[in-house]
Amino acid sequence: MLTESEVAQYHEAGYVVPEFRLSPDQVTRLREALDRVIAANPGRRPEQLVSVHISGREPGEPNPEGVVGDPEFMAACQDKAILDIVEQLIGPDIVLWGCQAFCKPPGDGMEVPWHQDGNYWPIRPLATCTLWIAIDDSLVENGCLRVIPGSHRSQSLTPHFKEVRTDLVLNQRVVDGEFDEAAAVDVELEAGQMSFHDVFLIHGSNANRSPRRRAGLAIRYMPATSLFDRSSSSDGISAGYAVYFSNRPIWLLRGEDKTGHNDFVVGH
Repeated sequence: MLTESEVAQYHEAGYVVPEFRLSPDQVTRLREALDRVIAANPGRRPEQLVSVHISGREPGEPNPEGVVGDPEFMAACQDKAILDIVEQLIGPDIVLWGCQAFCKPPGDGMEVPWHQDGNYWPIRPLATCTLWIAIDDSLVENGCLRVIPGSHRSQSLTPHFKEVRTDLVLNQRVVDGEFDEAAAVDVELEAGQMSFHDVFLIHGSNANRSPRRRAGLAIRYMPATSLFDRSSSSDGISAGYAVYFSNRPIWLLRGEDKTGHNDFVVGH
């Protein structure tokens, strides 16, 4: 469980790195699952492996978003100890709606531009806690997560513009002058450590030009007081790669759907 000071940091700074971490055995299972997923998706950049927790109808078949997933990632999403922490941050009614692998290979790992996650997502009202698990050591040299502490406090989206570069994981960047980049904090993690961040936090990461791979797993949890609004989603490549929110399955992992309108049938 998070301490009171860790919970306070999450709300004040927009992110927290807890003392809690995965066991070496859990890290090994995630690393092996990632290796399987990379091998099964040779046509995908390893930074853009969306919905890796969702398998196709048959073993080895891609999910509706075109990725061959692995059940080990779904097991991580449902881990009780992780959900206990998520409950401290967003409350007892928890919906799992996303899980993505971000693997930057050595030498040419792609940059993630400064952005806010909520700029891409069909959630109303906008609310999500993202868990980022380090599968490899995530360091400055290999392109670790970078955050702008406190940039979430207005609970609003800042203007973004669309990039035309092809060497970026995401294609939208926060407009220059909207935040102070000098305030950035590098979130270095050992394999098995994790961070949690708010949906409005400005964050990104540098390219990986080092000889060391940097792989992590991002799991998205929203409180069930919000609606996963499929009617407002823009399927396609609005993020720079294919996402299909209109038919993506979501799971109520704890509590009840307070909106009464979240669809837990579509895509299952």
